[in-house]
Amino acid sequence: MTFGFANLPDAGRYVLSNATVPAATLVGDDGIDAGEGLSRVDLVIEDGRIAAIASAGSIDGLPSFDLDHGQVWPAFVDMHTHLDKGHILPRNSNPDGTFAGALAAVELDRDAYWTTADVRARMEFSLKSAYAHGTRLIRTHIDSVQPQFPASWPAFMDAREAWAGRIDLQGVALTPIDNFLNDTFAAQLFDTVTAAGGIIGGVTFMIPALETALDRLFFQASERGLDIDLHVDETADPNARSLRAIAEAALRIGFEGQVTVGHCCSLARQGESEADRTMDLVAEAGLAIVSLPMCNMYLQDRSPGRTPRWRGVTLLHEMRARGIKVAVASDNTRDPFYAYGDLDAVEVLREAVRILQLDHPLYDAPHVVTTTPADILRRPDVGRIAVGGTADLVLFRARTWTEFLSRPQSDRTVLRAGKAIDRTLPDYRELDALFGG
Repeated sequence: MTFGFANLPDAGRYVLSNATVPAATLVGDDGIDAGEGLSRVDLVIEDGRIAAIASAGSIDGLPSFDLDHGQVWPAFVDMHTHLDKGHILPRNSNPDGTFAGALAAVELDRDAYWTTADVRARMEFSLKSAYAHGTRLIRTHIDSVQPQFPASWPAFMDAREAWAGRIDLQGVALTPIDNFLNDTFAAQLFDTVTAAGGIIGGVTFMIPALETALDRLFFQASERGLDIDLHVDETADPNARSLRAIAEAALRIGFEGQVTVGHCCSLARQGESEADRTMDLVAEAGLAIVSLPMCNMYLQDRSPGRTPRWRGVTLLHEMRARGIKVAVASDNTRDPFYAYGDLDAVEVLREAVRILQLDHPLYDAPHVVTTTPADILRRPDVGRIAVGGTADLVLFRARTWTEFLSRPQSDRTVLRAGKAIDRTLPDYRELDALFGG
């Protein structure tokens, strides 16, 4: 039997029977232990919500769809993306695959093409893809440099309104950290982000006035009640230590909001004692970490004619052992920073398991694209399977971890409010008009 919306019961109340769910995403202990952190359950769906969770095979008397032990996941959370950059690769590719090449190519494209209409059209394509793959909540960083951000933020706000109820969107201002030393620019950016209901962020690097810039960022964010989300130490240089400076600033200011930091690549290049001291501060300050394994493997340690010597990712296992919240996400999609990707959280998880060695055991792996990013983004109602929760679910034929992680799961079924959606992915030809096609 093949999954699909034609096979689901046409009823307001029905059962997804004999389902296998990742225990990490299951609220309650109503299933049968299937090993490897998987549980077997029956899920009662009523009026678009999960009405009951019971042991597999125990619910009778209702229209039923037998999953034959196929997996059921909650809809996914992709907490670090760049929707404003997405799909510009056909216009401006990265000439050599390096980080510097990506920066230059994006700047060229942004200066030449990024009107509100252009950014909005590419965002729409990306959101169609993410929706078809089963994602429910996305946080996107938005390039916020002059003269760009007055054009990009309206595109984001329009997309957020248009997609409300299908994908919830959060926006983060992305600007170099030294811009917070410019009072006029910083005030304008904070006003824009506050008016848009966004998150303040930026890119940190080792400047002499880093402490001052961080203090200004944290103080203004605290005054306005904004959370902070930063790109940090995305380099192989072990002397890039702004992660520690961020943790120290959060403690110094007594910041009470959520601070999220992404990448943190250089931490893996530092000595153990140095890295341990930094991670202890990160834990003390309550920072959350998001690793972007696909993009960082693509960019880091790249030199022409030379095989890369390291993976480019941060110390996720050591952070999690300290109780630090850790997640993974897509990052860039078909742009000069990452030439591939489709905002598919299953691909992100599958590659993260391999790159970061999140297996042996796999029990906790589901957290990194479901419950943990949902919690970091202040959405504990998303990314888990719970009685009373909306039946936003993703159904798979795969029964075990090896079946799930060995294939792309292209035949999945996505449910929204208990009903299957059309999973047709957008055709790349839809973007041809933006590229002169």
